[in-house]
Amino acid sequence: MLKKLRGGFLIGLGYMLSPLSWWNDLFFNLPIAYLFGYLVSWVAPDLFLTFTVVGYWISNVLGILMMQMGAMDMFFNRQKNNIKKDLLIGLGTSTAYTLLILALIYFHVLELPVFLTSN
Repeated sequence: MLKKLRGGFLIGLGYMLSPLSWWNDLFFNLPIAYLFGYLVSWVAPDLFLTFTVVGYWISNVLGILMMQMGAMDMFFNRQKNNIKKDLLIGLGTSTAYTLLILALIYFHVLELPVFLTSN
């Protein structure tokens, strides 16, 4: 029972961080990304925007991984988890999602906000 509760918690929190909840970016992912970029900017001020994007990507990857681990806890009775395999699957799906979004931006299906494109 405790494993199923932990799984439900991980799915819920992971959903809030994942790209599936785009409406929650304002409350979770963007503040985390901003904080990450801000902390890195103490060391290298010119890398603020770059590491804000990296922090955003990391928070999305973390959300997908948390949802995956929670689903494994809730729906599968595995005695031994293969963390390496789970991590690789999560990173693969997150990277595929990122590449899809970049392709949509590149082919102008999605447009970047003006504040990111102006100097």
